[in-house]
Amino acid sequence: MIAEGDEQKAGSFTCIDGCGCDIINPTSFSVFEINLASISDNLGRVRENIDRACQVNGRSLDEVSLICVSKMITWDRVVQAIEAGVTDLGENYVQEAEEKIGKISAAVRWHLIGHLQRNKAAKAAGLFNMVQSVDSARLVGRLSECAVDAGRTLDILLEVNVGGEISKTGLGAEEFAETVELTQGLPGLRLVGVMGIPPPSEDEKTQRQYFGEIRAHWEKLPEENRRVLSMGMSGDFERAIAEGSTMVRVGTAIFGRRA
Repeated sequence: MIAEGDEQKAGSFTCIDGCGCDIINPTSFSVFEINLASISDNLGRVRENIDRACQVNGRSLDEVSLICVSKMITWDRVVQAIEAGVTDLGENYVQEAEEKIGKISAAVRWHLIGHLQRNKAAKAAGLFNMVQSVDSARLVGRLSECAVDAGRTLDILLEVNVGGEISKTGLGAEEFAETVELTQGLPGLRLVGVMGIPPPSEDEKTQRQYFGEIRAHWEKLPEENRRVLSMGMSGDFERAIAEGSTMVRVGTAIFGRRA
């Protein structure tokens, strides 16, 4: 994951969904002022757009899950989202998630979507329902050990880097095949799919091409491991759904631009 800037640019605003980009003319939610609307209203509009994208692409709404990205959002605002119906929350940082989980008693599923260092794997294995950002064979091995120690079976996604961006983590094609094979024999882990973030692009054709490459990695998984294809964020989730996404990660369109 790359670091986010804090400055709002002309015609754009900072995304909190975990990619670190600036969203320019976001088609997903340009028709309403997310910073002025309530979390409940924003969530409703995001769901409407997901529903519309599913209909346009001949898909059922129940094929696509929504992860509400709560990175750098105060716990009381996260509670508002939960009260509005959110069931899955995405966090980038282990320590921040630990603090929120300690304050929020609601029965929600917590997803780690940011880069995970191996020295924090033990804590992550005990906190999260799913780690979406597994980006190396070494991390797979460490998470397996930690999940076994915690007496858990942890769902994981393999993160792929389709754009070859050095500023982003993720597995290349060769590493991906080797890591998939490794996961098949390890206890404590359940490989359920793939996560990816395409390079930022304003060109729809280019963007959908990258989403297609992420999907191609997912299609190489054994059938029993193809449950989740996590791609698409606030500025591009409709296009991701068109390319087969089964899970979108949306923060800015729900909470507004972070302070």
